Amino acid sequence: MTTEPQRPTSRITEALLPKERPAPPATPVAAAPPTAPAPRAPERPASRITEALLPPERPATTAPVRSGAQPLPPEQPPPRTEAPVETTTRLRPVRDDRPAPAAGPVRAGRPAPAAGPAAAHRPAPGPRTAAHAMPHGAHAGAHAGAHAAPGHAYDAWALAAETPFETTTRLRPVRERSTARLAGAVACAVLALGLVGGALTGAVLAGSGAGEPAEPAGYTPARALWHNAPVDTLFPRTLTGASAGPGGSARTWTRIVVAPDAPCTVTTLPKALNTTLGTIGCDRVLRATYTDATSSHVVTVALVFTQADPATMRTLGSRAADEAPPALAAPGTVAAGFGAPQRASWWRHVLTDLPVVVTAVSGFADGRVVAEPEPAERAMTPKRTTAVAQAGLGHEAKGVADAVERTLRRTAAGTAEEDQR
Repeated sequence: MTTEPQRPTSRITEALLPKERPAPPATPVAAAPPTAPAPRAPERPASRITEALLPPERPATTAPVRSGAQPLPPEQPPPRTEAPVETTTRLRPVRDDRPAPAAGPVRAGRPAPAAGPAAAHRPAPGPRTAAHAMPHGAHAGAHAGAHAAPGHAYDAWALAAETPFETTTRLRPVRERSTARLAGAVACAVLALGLVGGALTGAVLAGSGAGEPAEPAGYTPARALWHNAPVDTLFPRTLTGASAGPGGSARTWTRIVVAPDAPCTVTTLPKALNTTLGTIGCDRVLRATYTDATSSHVVTVALVFTQADPATMRTLGSRAADEAPPALAAPGTVAAGFGAPQRASWWRHVLTDLPVVVTAVSGFADGRVVAEPEPAERAMTPKRTTAVAQAGLGHEAKGVADAVERTLRRTAAGTAEEDQR
């Protein structure tokens, strides 16, 4: 029977072997007689990696050496194997269901691990040592060592505890705060707040009329114009409008009749306007009737002098309903048949710098009845096809009212200048 040669130790194993630990003595074994097998004796481990991982308190044993073994020359070391690299992640223990490794030399005094999932991780009976309290990571290292040296037995409970391995994560650098950027943001916020506050204040002032003078120049002297100014000054004999007609055409109107000043009643004012002025005070109403250059249209214009203050006049326009004012007929003229049924279109303007309301109503000079009168704003709408709009009666009412209003402003301004002298 031939003997098996002893395996040489690896240089990696020699480097991992602790320096303070002496090498275990080798015990020679006599060759067995050729006729009978040699008795089994404690064998030396085939690899020193396992010996390096054993606890210091365990005594080393010798391994049998078969007769006739020839050690390999030192210049032919076995292939180098890399040590397993461990990470810091601790994994849940997984039972090893692989079969037990092939029979080979084992450490004397400890039986080889039995095959099967239960015996793969169960320690042999005996005194409990520090090696039995290894974490699961050490078990993973034991399996790795077994794979590094195939064909040799290993001690799964004699490995040292693993060493934690830490990693470093590079974080994104955070820019330092800039003082100039912070100051710019604060300035923008203050500017935005100022703009919003100014807009709100302007809206409140515009709605309440604040910011305007308590009484415009010439406001009080204008109250007496209805009896101080000559009639031809308030109602000129001829009125002109450079672009008062449809499409911006020029218009000229001639005065037909002037009515004496009258009190504020439903015969001289629209019903809604008369009701509104009755609460704030109304002095007198002056009226006159004009006709166009072709004598096709007639227009009655009125100046209503009130007792309201400037603040009340600024709100009067929204309180007075918009309806056609009464017409002023003139017997023996083209306006002889101008009455309520002949009213076609009307215009109303509440002045805010003078205590006066200007109204005007237009109609056909032939006395025809208008079934559906409409305000001048609607009659002057482009492409409107009603008879009132096509005849330009909306432009006639607004044109005459604007011309009389301009004359009234000139008269009030002249009166204010005379009072200041």
